[in-house]
Amino acid sequence: MLQLEREKIFWRSWQPVAGSAALRRHGDYVACDLQGKPLVVTRDAAGCLRAFFNVCRHRAGPVASGKGNRKSLQCRYHGWTYGLDGKLLSAPEFEGVEDWGAEQVCLPSVNVAEWGPWVFVNLDAQCESLEESQGPIWREVAAAGFDVSKLGLLERREYVVEANWKVYIDNFLEGYHIPIAHPGLFRELDYEQYRVETFRNYSKQHAPFRPLGAAPSAGQDRRYLRGAAEPDALYYWLFPNVMFNFYPDNLQINIVLPLDAQRTLTIFEWYFAQPGTGAGWESMQQSIAFSDEVQREDMEICRAVQLGLQSGVYDRGRFSVKRENGVHHFQQLVHAHLTN
Repeated sequence: MLQLEREKIFWRSWQPVAGSAALRRHGDYVACDLQGKPLVVTRDAAGCLRAFFNVCRHRAGPVASGKGNRKSLQCRYHGWTYGLDGKLLSAPEFEGVEDWGAEQVCLPSVNVAEWGPWVFVNLDAQCESLEESQGPIWREVAAAGFDVSKLGLLERREYVVEANWKVYIDNFLEGYHIPIAHPGLFRELDYEQYRVETFRNYSKQHAPFRPLGAAPSAGQDRRYLRGAAEPDALYYWLFPNVMFNFYPDNLQINIVLPLDAQRTLTIFEWYFAQPGTGAGWESMQQSIAFSDEVQREDMEICRAVQLGLQSGVYDRGRFSVKRENGVHHFQQLVHAHLTN
């Protein structure tokens, strides 16, 4: 099943694979992996962002590893060299080979696009553009006052969840469990006004924050970054496995990647508008610590649910129309992609 999910879902959707900061200069490159597909993303000499399969056309060796800045990509097996535009520049000792020319051999390209601090790829040659897929979200985020172009990465953490990736996504897509599983978050959000809206290939959860009391100082007030305005918490989920969590003082991106049928890697990145010093730095660290607390609560819930699913006694449950429309939407999309 997992291999089918990779083929039908992960390799046919826009996936964040690198930070834009690592690909700003001409010659920058990042080698990465998308569920078993080796890739390399480059910024070529003309400043164009490109992505290719990181597989030499000669004998399948990698043409790049890690990240850095280079004028070309060279396979470490036999030394075939490619430009940052994917074109073959040299193939040592290939003189005299019939019916072959360097101009015919290029690295296979992959769809690539950039938004805010992230670079996305899509392996489906017939896919819709990133703008068509996610454009409404970015316009709505901008209208709400969030300027992602000013955000910088402060911290990245990885968690291994002892559950299937779909269990973790199910959990994210509803606030129904907040009063029981997340007492700290429940004190922050107005649960009665918590809502989930579903769209073609994404969903949005939003809820007002409860009124704040007086803060010890401006730097310790979680609103310090955006002044006195207190917007809703906005939680966007992009099919199949990417979440953007917008708060008054920070943005989190969560990337959910299956390791196997019962284990999931979740990558958390926290972005802030300012590096922060003094009280501002303390406030940022408090935000990260609070998010980490909520994540660990979710990890334990998902682990327990996975055990329940494996017990052999669970068949299927019913959804709350009021609280679980996001979960229903996700499961419909998974079914549609797997059966298409």
